[in-house]
Amino acid sequence: MERDGQLELYGFVADRLKDAHARVRTLQVPEGVRMALTRKLLVITAAAKHDLADAARRLEWFMHDLDEGRYPEDVHRDGSP
Repeated sequence: MERDGQLELYGFVADRLKDAHARVRTLQVPEGVRMALTRKLLVITAAAKHDLADAARRLEWFMHDLDEGRYPEDVHRDGSP
């Protein structure tokens, strides 16, 4: 049964990551902010390979920040802070 829960959580995280990427793609923000948000999503995706529950929590925090309009500060065009 625990395996079913893991599969369900995996499906949830996969769906939410897909939604998060779509939202970031459509945001009206400077390109540097979009890049920073995309990097955060890639970190969450990588974390899901090692700790799915932690990745799910981090993804929920990320989505909450998007909902609240909290974005990282803009970075330079070359991607440096």
